[in-house]
Amino acid sequence: MKAITSLTALVLGASLAAMAPAQETTTQTPPPAEAGAGAAAAVSGAAPAAEPATDAADGGDAPAGDGAGGSAVLPNGMDVTAETEENGRWYNAEGIPTFKIDGNVVDFATFNGYRRYSAECHVCHGPDGEGSTYAPALKNSVLKMDYYAFQEIVASGKQEVNAAQNQVMPAFGTNKNVWCYVDDIYVYLLARGTGELPRGRPAERGDKSDDYTAQEDSCMSM
Repeated sequence: MKAITSLTALVLGASLAAMAPAQETTTQTPPPAEAGAGAAAAVSGAAPAAEPATDAADGGDAPAGDGAGGSAVLPNGMDVTAETEENGRWYNAEGIPTFKIDGNVVDFATFNGYRRYSAECHVCHGPDGEGSTYAPALKNSVLKMDYYAFQEIVASGKQEVNAAQNQVMPAFGTNKNVWCYVDDIYVYLLARGTGELPRGRPAERGDKSDDYTAQEDSCMSM
């Protein structure tokens, strides 16, 4: 089973107690919240929360891939080339979720990641993963961050409180509208960070497969 399935049990189980402290509110005032109430609270869930990664070290973009589904090796050493498809999502040779883009057609999971991110995450992290004065640009963070570290932050939250900053990322591991789509958000941000996907709504998307629907229903019903 792929990571989103195995980690669901972990997050909805033993890590629940660890999430509570992350629910603190930041002393900073978030930018005006324009919308953000979709089923995808994708890392911004039920509260005006920041998105999965309060990684303070957001550098520039990584080199773009080849324009055909991604073939770049990221600064974190991961090759984003799509190798296999399972449960309606694409994975690289190591079994890590990735994106697949053929011409202008974006795979459904990546397209759904755009929708989920735009529904909630942009409130703190800015449209299209570009960041804001309130939270970092996640399209850059995911290029340097380990995939499992990304999931851990989404699940359990994170705090960056010091003399230079005061950022609090709440935990969303028990919010199914976030957690069941965390891989979609991740691959969308990868596509943005590598330059394979421009800003805005993807022009075309692949079909939602029966396998994707089945896993979605399974996760939501747990």
